[in-house]
Formats: sequence, structure tokens, C-alpha cells
Amino acid sequence: MNKELKILAIIIVLVGITYWGIEPYAHSVMHPHHEPATFAYEDLKPLKVKGNAQKGAQAIINNGCTGCHSIKSQNIPAPMDPVSASASYGVNPPDLSLIGAVVDPKFLANFIKNPAHAALLDHKFNDKKPYPMPGFFGSEQDLADIVAYLVSIAPKEVSEKEAFEVGCGRCHNLRYDNWTVIGEKPKFKSKVEEADFELKLAQYEENLKNYLGTTPPDLSMFIRSRGPEYIRDFIENPQKILHGTAMPRVGLTEEATEKVVAHLEKVGDRKKDKRNFLGIWVIGYFIIFAVLAYLWKKKIWAEVE
Repeated sequence: MNKELKILAIIIVLVGITYWGIEPYAHSVMHPHHEPATFAYEDLKPLKVKGNAQKGAQAIINNGCTGCHSIKSQNIPAPMDPVSASASYGVNPPDLSLIGAVVDPKFLANFIKNPAHAALLDHKFNDKKPYPMPGFFGSEQDLADIVAYLVSIAPKEVSEKEAFEVGCGRCHNLRYDNWTVIGEKPKFKSKVEEADFELKLAQYEENLKNYLGTTPPDLSMFIRSRGPEYIRDFIENPQKILHGTAMPRVGLTEEATEKVVAHLEKVGDRKKDKRNFLGIWVIGYFIIFAVLAYLWKKKIWAEVE
């Protein structure tokens, strides 16, 4: 019995060293420490004037925003289809209907004024290679009015899927949810329709690759491989996690980011709750099995002795 206790003690010590020593060290090497996301965007300057939403509607037109962006909730269609837009800009400009609900207002103002700087892509874009969206040259009041307008037309609540589509869906596929970078994958009536859709998707992805320098990954299983904390921090500031990455800072609010993470969990880890519940039963089984095995062993050795 003493010998068995010694073996058990050695196993416990080795498992403890692995769990509290080796594993955390390996994790720190693969994922160096960084400050957790705050979503305060402290490097950006807030607007000094208050915006007027009614004037912002006209400022949107005057400053040519609808020349690239749709606002479907206001019956303003996209000037180009996603593939044509990506050929011109590298990526399809977002519809602005929900922007005011998912993007931080301070970030939004700074992005409109200087997109490359707000997106933390100064290392990628410069005078020789300008950012596809031009900077805003209007007055600060016009800028404040535009932000106020976008906030005013946005719904008070967006779904988890909508938050993903606005923040991530123009660069990342989510095939487990039937989502592609050019929109929801439809049900095809013929092989010709399917081939046409796949061709458009391939063209968009090629344009996106040329724009970013790499093909953004499908996010269907990212929640399983990276975990919610990593994704949350990466969304808030990609450069902090992966310095030099081509992914822009998208400026989502903390609430919108949590919705994106929740959507990825539902899509990529649909059985998480079921798995966690089953784990309790598995642990219970092992405990019962261990007790029975011990009682059986005790009975056998009692007869031997």
C-alpha cells in the first residue's frame, strides 16, 4: 500500500509540474503577455463639437460617402456589386446602416478623418500607396454631424450575426454558417448558378488577397483553436497581438465584440454546453469506477493475505 501511495504521489507531482509549470510557459511563448482589451481607443482624439444628425444626412451626400457606401435602411443602394467594388478598392465598402450601432463613435470619427491611422495601418499605406478610402477634408462640425447621423439611423440592438457581418464579414468567410465574403451563400437552382457564384467568390477573394497581401482565414473553427479571449483582444487591437498584420483595427465597441465572439462560439462550438454537461457525468463515472476498483482490489488482496 505504501508503494502505491508513493507512485500516486509521484504522478500527482509530475502532473502538477506539467499543468502549472510547463503548460503556462509554453502558452506564454506562443502567446506573449499583452494588456487586455479596454475598447477605450485612448490613442484617438474625441470630437470637440456636438453633431447634428439632421445636418449629417446632408453632409453624407455633400462629402460623397454614398459614392462608395450603401445605406440600405435609408433606401440608398450600393453603387457597385461586391466583386466590382473589391476590384476597385480591394474590399467591398460596408453598408452604413448598422455602423453606428457596432462601431465606437470616437473611432468612427477618427476613421472617417484618417482611415489608415485609425485602423493602425500606417505601416502598410502611405503617400505612394494610399488607403483606398480617402481622408475627410471637411470641417470638424461636418464630421460630428456625419457621426451623429450614422448613430441616429442605427438600430438600438443588433444580433450577434449582424455584428459579425459588419465587423468581420467582408474579409472572413464563415462556411459553417453558410457565410461568404460576398454574402450569404444561396441555394442554387442549377450547377451553372453555383459555378457563377463560386467564380464571383474566387474573384473577390483574389482581389482581397492582393489588397491585404494574404488570404484572411475562414473563422468557422477559430474559436476552438484560439479561444474567446484571444479573439476579443485581437479584434480590439490586431497589432498588439500580431505586429505588422494586415488586418485593420475595426473599432468595434466592447458589446459588439462580445456579440462577434458569441456568434463564433455558436457556429464553431455548437456543442460546447452539451460537452461541458457531459463532462460532469464522465468525472462522476471515473469516481465511481475508482471506488469500485479500490473495493475490488481490497477484497482480492484480503483473500491473498
